Order: sequence, then structure tokens, then C-alpha cells
Amino acid sequence: MISLDNPRDSAERVVAGMLKVPPLADELGRIFAAHGHALHLVGGTVRDALLGRLTGIGGTGGAPDLDFTTDARPERVLEMTRGWAEATWEAGIAFGTVGLARRGARLEVTTYRAENYDRDSRNPTVSYGDSLEGDLVRRDFTVNAMAVSVPDHQFVDLFGGMADLSRAVLRTPGPPEVSLDDDPLRILRAIRFEAQLGLAPTPELVDAMTARAERLKIVSAERIRDELRKLIISADPVAGLRRLVDVGAAAATLPELPGLRMEIDEHHQHKDVYAHTMTVLRQAMDLEDDGPDEVLRWAALLHDIGKPRTRRHATGGGVSFHHHEVVGRDMTRKRLVALRFPKDVADAITLLVFLHLRFHGYGTGEWTDSAVRRYVHDAGPQLRRLHKLVRSDCTTRNKRKAAMLARHYDSLEERIAALAAQEEISAIRPELSGDDIMEILGIRPSRLVGEARQHMLDFRFDMGMVGRDAAVAELLRWAGERGLPIPGESG
Repeated sequence: MISLDNPRDSAERVVAGMLKVPPLADELGRIFAAHGHALHLVGGTVRDALLGRLTGIGGTGGAPDLDFTTDARPERVLEMTRGWAEATWEAGIAFGTVGLARRGARLEVTTYRAENYDRDSRNPTVSYGDSLEGDLVRRDFTVNAMAVSVPDHQFVDLFGGMADLSRAVLRTPGPPEVSLDDDPLRILRAIRFEAQLGLAPTPELVDAMTARAERLKIVSAERIRDELRKLIISADPVAGLRRLVDVGAAAATLPELPGLRMEIDEHHQHKDVYAHTMTVLRQAMDLEDDGPDEVLRWAALLHDIGKPRTRRHATGGGVSFHHHEVVGRDMTRKRLVALRFPKDVADAITLLVFLHLRFHGYGTGEWTDSAVRRYVHDAGPQLRRLHKLVRSDCTTRNKRKAAMLARHYDSLEERIAALAAQEEISAIRPELSGDDIMEILGIRPSRLVGEARQHMLDFRFDMGMVGRDAAVAELLRWAGERGLPIPGESG
């Protein structure tokens, strides 16, 4: 707290003057003050304001717009804001947090607290604190342990967070061992802040992270997933992912990643898959159109995770990874399901991992229009991402080979565009529907209908649009080959 007897007072007054506190925060602060309670903006809200990242509020549906801490208990917060808040939510009230909505903004108010984990618990146990200092010291890092009172804008920095922010250092307010024992998820948060904000953890923090990485296994899959998703869309996910592996946290959260560090011997040379993967991720990021593309980044990270399980040493040297895209697809789905990823996101990533090798072989000139149609059809809405993933997957230092691969893919995209000008190849359907097939063959819904429809889809790929009469003739031919009775024919 600023005091005239404090030698840091003038600097803190300057900082307080620089912070642009949203009017909504002051409005809420006046309500708390009128009822005899303190209210402070805290955590990432203050950190981002100092970094110039708090550009506005407006309810994005993600993290809350504004975070506050107070001496008032949750029930009291609800009582004081009744009539002011346009909506409230109490999902976090067991942890001392009340959510408020006002003029399109989302605010979270948390009572001073101290929390820690039982050794075998996935969730923190919460007890309320009685001072701002006690609340700040239990926060994860000094850069998140700064506060600004509202409505009078007193800047509070008890643990040197502003100095750490200016030096791009990540440090805990108290001993790092205690902080990480309180909540092991802070290991992932430290890694994410390094990737997102460029804050390097101190050696002491790195040591504590390494010693406690196994403790991440007690944290719920959902909390781990949320941190990993924030990490992958950060400014420098490669730095974060390398730290994830180096401190042992990947082994407890994303074990497929350190698994890419396969031993390489002098007799069976192959590219370092781990280093290759990081290069592919960086190259995929370079191809993003409008901000981070989470699906593309995950696909780039996971595209080769099937290689360790499919590696085979060839006689006389060399290494093969046959069908690693199939194994990788299954591994990807299993990991994303375990991390409770949304199904649509997991499906998109898994499809890209499965298809990332499909292009190879195109350059031999053997691809027919049918093959191109299948490529587009199978990729579906992920086609643009597949283009980027395939191009990113070229990390050869052989400039001639890289240029050749680029030309081949340019050629494929030109053929796709030419076919697309003739037909909507991304939405190819058989010319005969399932109902048509049942009517023509005189059969009821069954697996046979699905088999017939798949055949007609393959026929559509191979022959393009042929018209209904030719499609019916092909269906009857297919049915006859299988000995199916043809309506209208007698024995």
C-alpha cells in the first residue's frame, strides 16, 4: 500500500497513475466501499494493464474481463451486488468466487483465501484469509500478485512483481516449493507464461518444477487441458513445449511429446523427430492467416507421434515408419479424449494427423482426377489446414528437394481449383441417395444399403457426374455381381 513514509511511494504513484482502471471497476468499488468492504483489481488484470494488454472489456466468453479480491465473503458479495449485477453465477462459490455480469462484461470477485492440495486430491481445499497480503502471498507468481484498489487506485506490489515484469522474470511470492505444492497446475502455468509473455522462470523455480512434475497427475484432466490449449496458441509455443519436456511435465500430461526423442544410432540414420516436429510447428504458424490456429498447431505437434511405435530398422541401414499416420491418428484421438477435448476440435486434429501423408506420391504423376476428388472429399472442411500442414511438414535442408515438393503441391492445388470450377468437389455425394438405392433394389434399411452407397460414392469419384440413368445402370451391375435379385427380372 502506498505510504508517504515508503521510499517506493513516488514510483508506485506513477504506476497507479499509468494504470487505466475501467470505470466499471470503480463503480463496483464504490458499492463495496459504501458497505465497509475493500475491493482490489488483482492478478492478470493488473499484470496485463502494466503490459498494455488490457485493451478493453466486453465479455468474450473466455477468461473473465476483470478479476477482483475482497475481504467480503461470497454471500455478502451476492447481497451487495443484488440489483447492480445483471446476472450472477455461483459455480465457483465453493472456492470463494462469485461471478457477475454487467453491461456485457464478466467480473469475478474472490474472497481473500488460502488454498492447497491434499496429496491425493484433484481439487484444492479452500479456507478464507483475513488480509490482502495473505491473499497475495498465496498467488502463483509475483507478476500476478500485484493489486490496485478501487475506487481510489492505490497500487499494491508487496513482492516485486513490477520489477520482475520489467526484467521478464517469473518468480513465486514465497518459496517455489510451497507454491507448487499448493497447486501443481502452477507448473503448467509457469510454462504457459514463458510461452505467452516471454517470462523466464528463475533457476529455483525450474528446479521446483522438475522435482514436482509428477504431482501433475493429481490435477484434473480438464484443468490440464485448459492450460495446454492456452499454451499451444501462445506467442511462442515451441519454447513452452520444450520447457514442458525438459522439466518432466510432458511425461505426466502429454507423454507422446517426449516419446518423439528417439535414440538415433550411426547405422540407422533418420531425422530427429522431436526437432522436426518443433520445426513443423513453427512453419505451420508462419502460414496462419488471422491469428493463432489451434487445430493446425495441434496437428503439427502431433502429426508424427505414431513414428516411435512404427519404427523399423532396415537391413543395411535406414529406418521406416510404415503406417505411422494410422497409428498416430489412433494415438491422437486417445490422448485428446483423455484430456477431455471438445469432440469437434479432437475430430479435426485427428483427421489432419491421419491425412498428412496422403499427398506423398502425387509428384509421380499417377494421381487421377478420382484421387484428387478423394483427397478433397476426405479432408472436407479441413482442406485449407491440410494444405498448410503438408507444406509445413517439409523440413529438408536440400533446397532442390524442397523446391520440388513445393512445385508438386502447387500443382495439386491447381488441379483442385480446376476440378472445383467444374463441380463442388468438397461436397461430393453419390448421384443416388440411400432412398433411391432401396427403391431401385427393392431392399429395406440394412448394412447392404450402406455398402451400395459406398460403391456409388466410389463410382462418383472415378467417373464424375454421369447422370441418373448411368448411375442406376452401375448400381444394377454391382447388385448383379453380388447375386442380388434385381426387381423386374425373372429367373
